[in-house]
Amino acid sequence: MTPPRPYAGNGEHTTSYYAASANTRILRPALTGDQSFDICVVGAGYSGLSTALHLAEKGHNVAIVEGARIGWGASGRNGGQVVNGLNASLQTIERRYGQDTATFVSGLVMEGADIIRERVKTYNIDCDLKPTNLFTAYTDAHMRELEERLALWRRYGIETQEIVSKANIRDYVGSDVYAGGMIDHAGGHMHPLNLALGEAAAFEQNGGTIFEMSRVIDVCYDQPNPVVKTAQGSITCKKVVLCGNAYLSHVVPKLTARVMPVSTQMMATEPLSQDQAERLLPTDTCVEDIRFILDYFRLSADNRLLFGGGTVYGGADPKDIEAKLRKNMHKVFPELKATKIDYAWSGNFALSFSRVPQLGRLNDNTYFAHGYSGHGVTGSHTFGRILAEAIDGDMSRFDVFARLPWIPFPGGRLFRVPYSMVGSWYYSFKDKFGV
Repeated sequence: MTPPRPYAGNGEHTTSYYAASANTRILRPALTGDQSFDICVVGAGYSGLSTALHLAEKGHNVAIVEGARIGWGASGRNGGQVVNGLNASLQTIERRYGQDTATFVSGLVMEGADIIRERVKTYNIDCDLKPTNLFTAYTDAHMRELEERLALWRRYGIETQEIVSKANIRDYVGSDVYAGGMIDHAGGHMHPLNLALGEAAAFEQNGGTIFEMSRVIDVCYDQPNPVVKTAQGSITCKKVVLCGNAYLSHVVPKLTARVMPVSTQMMATEPLSQDQAERLLPTDTCVEDIRFILDYFRLSADNRLLFGGGTVYGGADPKDIEAKLRKNMHKVFPELKATKIDYAWSGNFALSFSRVPQLGRLNDNTYFAHGYSGHGVTGSHTFGRILAEAIDGDMSRFDVFARLPWIPFPGGRLFRVPYSMVGSWYYSFKDKFGV
């Protein structure tokens, strides 16, 4: 088979602040020849790393095959915000799937953040992990939404959040644009690429093997022992786990239509003075507003403002990322109008139509997880643990998610982008006019 055009250029990380400040640049070898492992994980992002590390800790013989560098996709480019919950609210899950499913989901929405904190502590991962995250509201309608969310989560026994009034919002963010907010003391933020690199090292400490720069061109899973093929080699295994998410592309056609790549953009300012950094974010929390097309921002360890937002359905990169984001940053922080931008980058996440992540099997030996819809930092860590449980023999939590129906995008692959754009315009209109 002729390998398709490389999806990742030369496979090196994008020119992001995260890549420039990565702890290590060790390059693992590419997959060559025909090799055998008990389990092969496709993708060295958070889903793949979480699954593989949990399995390696249980004593399984596991290899990860990555088409570019570790954390090359969303796991190494994201906002670095540790946000509890799924994109779809507990209220939505309750309405769609029933009380039992909502109760089940409520029991694991905090798990991903706990896994991250445990990994950082156990393996001494240097990723600038800091506590708390803040949701901000622009309107009174947004505040009512946050109050309803707080009440719902408390009904399910989750009590880590509290409302921040308009009078007190400046204690957390030095801006006059917000009507208030809600802080989650169990959230946090970190350097996402360094977290991925640290988890990769932990996996190898537990006997795991990683192949980088080894794009998968075919997965022969409809046989007793699946074979994962790259241009230069193959792995025969007993189980395969597909964790390519937004970048799996057409390698496994059955999964292609289930999710849609969506790009979001980020930029990093030049380092700010300590006084300015404390003025913008006095408690060093991370922030995201609750609009449909939201902004999110936080401080890096060296006091840069990392500011992100925007979406492009289909996964294309904007021509001028800085121009796209600067207007929103200046709206929140007018004092940054003369501040230099040192880095700007874009990356894709995988959107599911239901906004609920998808977990399942194509057959008895082929597992997958994808579609975190912008909440992949915590969700991928949780789903990685659940995948590992299932492969190790405990299907109880896996089966709950695997039974949930997935909803195709209206119009199929051809019209999913324009359909989603129309929906985006509608919700942006509601955000703008507070309706």
